[in-house]
Amino acid sequence: MRVFVTGGSGFIGSAVVPELLGAGHRVLALARSDKSAETLRAAGAEVHRGSLDDPEDLARAAAGTDGVIHLAFNHDDFLNMTRAVETDLGVIEAIGAALAGSDRPFVATSGTLLLAAIDGVATEDDTPAPGIHRGDCDRAALALAARGVRSSVVRLAPTVHGRGDQGFVPRLIGIAREKGVAAYVGDGTNRWPAAHRLDAARLYRRALESAPAGTALHGAADEGVPFKDIAAAMGRGLDVPVKSIPADEAQAHFGWLGMAASIDNATSSERTRKLLGWKPEQPGLIADLEEGHYF
Repeated sequence: MRVFVTGGSGFIGSAVVPELLGAGHRVLALARSDKSAETLRAAGAEVHRGSLDDPEDLARAAAGTDGVIHLAFNHDDFLNMTRAVETDLGVIEAIGAALAGSDRPFVATSGTLLLAAIDGVATEDDTPAPGIHRGDCDRAALALAARGVRSSVVRLAPTVHGRGDQGFVPRLIGIAREKGVAAYVGDGTNRWPAAHRLDAARLYRRALESAPAGTALHGAADEGVPFKDIAAAMGRGLDVPVKSIPADEAQAHFGWLGMAASIDNATSSERTRKLLGWKPEQPGLIADLEEGHYF
């Protein structure tokens, strides 16, 4: 297939592009800067210059391909989530309209943190609560199945890890380094799912190739790593003490990560594995931290 990929030069996208090319697909990748364009061409992809702010342009690019993987999200608007979500919804709607009635695949991206309010272990059958967050994008993408698009959504674990990670884990390490202590909230039994970026890339390819229309998929190789264990691995890596802090001090200690550090987000990917034959092969989160490259 000739596949249009947004976010192809990002941390996960830069693994998805070679995964697709290695499987014999051709890639047309969105680039919003000269640097991204150069990186994508070096990886073997064709380049489409543009941005998420022009959804009609992205729709035209998608219309000329056999399928779409949509990874890009405007993280520049992280503190203005309403605007970022509205932009993403516009992109999903425009690309969905371009693919309507074609049964071509459209793989969108969401997150398992949206399921954190669920008691116990979240499954692919669970849905995010209504609200102005990426759960709206999740629902919009899955709804395209009714319009003749083979749409699916990969709900990524909050921690997609590996070399080059710039997400939650390196930020938590930075906080531990700055404060001289690796902290966890309460008893630290709240759980974070995780997946290695190379395993996530393989999941996106399998979704593109064979996910049924209207399917939610979970990118969680580790179902739920206790946050206390994550803090302990960071403490070993930094050679700093590990300690518990009260819940009412989480925001003061972790800043905007305070809520995420307190969340219990155990997530099953059993259905995803059975449906697509997805078998994570890379190191789990704790093993990856123990390799030392994060420090």
